[in-house]
Amino acid sequence: MASSFEKFQKRRVISSYFSVVLSIFIVLTLLGALGLFVINTEKISGYVKENIPMTIYFKREVTDTTAQAFATRLQNSAYVKDLKFVSKEEGAKNNPDLMEDSEVFLEGENPLLDSYDIHLKSQFVDKKHIKDIEVELRNDPAVADVIYDIVLVELANENIKSISYWVLVVSAVFAVVSMLLINSALRLSIYSHRFTIKTMQLVGATKAFIRRPFIWKGIKLGLIGAFFSILVLLYLVHWADGVLPELNIWEDWIPTAIVLAGVLSTGIIIAAISTFFATQRFLNLRTDDLY
Repeated sequence: MASSFEKFQKRRVISSYFSVVLSIFIVLTLLGALGLFVINTEKISGYVKENIPMTIYFKREVTDTTAQAFATRLQNSAYVKDLKFVSKEEGAKNNPDLMEDSEVFLEGENPLLDSYDIHLKSQFVDKKHIKDIEVELRNDPAVADVIYDIVLVELANENIKSISYWVLVVSAVFAVVSMLLINSALRLSIYSHRFTIKTMQLVGATKAFIRRPFIWKGIKLGLIGAFFSILVLLYLVHWADGVLPELNIWEDWIPTAIVLAGVLSTGIIIAAISTFFATQRFLNLRTDDLY
């Protein structure tokens, strides 16, 4: 009978430890994912902004030499990330419906103009900078028109700011909730040892002596949960780098390493603090309250 009870107690302890590790793993994985998003917000913002195109149309009388000289000036400018020349013939191939209409109204003449599609550097994609760039380009005698989506530019800037703000708010709230969840799981694991704690206290053991093995056990559980969390986060970074190689997450590995180190240290610190307070609670209980 005693053997069955011991097995039951052992299974109960193992189950409580598993719950602690699982709670720490889930919490740290979500916190780590939020951390990775936050440190890469600037890259994501830049990626979105640098994919908003601006099209510069040339006048019909502009020669190839003039267009090439204009392209050289664009390449040497501080605000252009990349550019691509689109001839009116290439534009016609990309707009077959427009060409069908032009055959009716313009007797087959190509109504399109030679143009350059450019992408601006992210720091220049805001309402003020992009307007100044538009004015500068329109002042060039070779330019017929400059077209870009100002609404998309404003939405990109507003949404990125809003998302960054709410991610920080959610991270702060989640950090508090995670502390409570891990503390609750650790308290349940220590609950099964409450009689052992009180017995040690009754025979004269100090509170620090009684707490020490429990805190070390909590730290070990925190390390295990953090280890599995880091594995998942590494896979997440690998996946994100494959989907969006433009972000160069692996090349700029220091911020990612900082987040992973933060996950590891957070697992240890939260587990140690939670174990301390959970053990302290049972140390302060009267013997009658244990039941």
